[in-house]
Amino acid sequence: QVQLVESGGGLVQAGGSLRLSCAASRRPLSWRTMGWFRQAPGKERELVAAINWNGGNTNYADSVKGRFTISRDNAKNTVYLQMNSLKPEDTAVYACAAGASSVYADQVEYAYWGQGTQVTVSS
Repeated sequence: QVQLVESGGGLVQAGGSLRLSCAASRRPLSWRTMGWFRQAPGKERELVAAINWNGGNTNYADSVKGRFTISRDNAKNTVYLQMNSLKPEDTAVYACAAGASSVYADQVEYAYWGQGTQVTVSS
């Protein structure tokens, strides 16, 4: 069983930056595609970014391309999401997930999910 714990969320002004971390316990993540998802109030959960097992392939939502960067450190069992030039519309609960077959997989393919961390961007 994989447990995922996110950290790094908080309140930031528009234009600011945050770095989210997702640490896995009990089992190495090096063999799994990882993803970051977000859900804003009243909206469906959406993929923000995904990264394959060695970091060689990534996928981003159009709304975050050029502003967000996903990366991973398999030695530390941790995945990161660097978020720059944040906008109020980025406000959401961000959750990491593991276990998909590829960076283009639907979210239903992700077997493991963290609890999420709140990101609030003020205007």
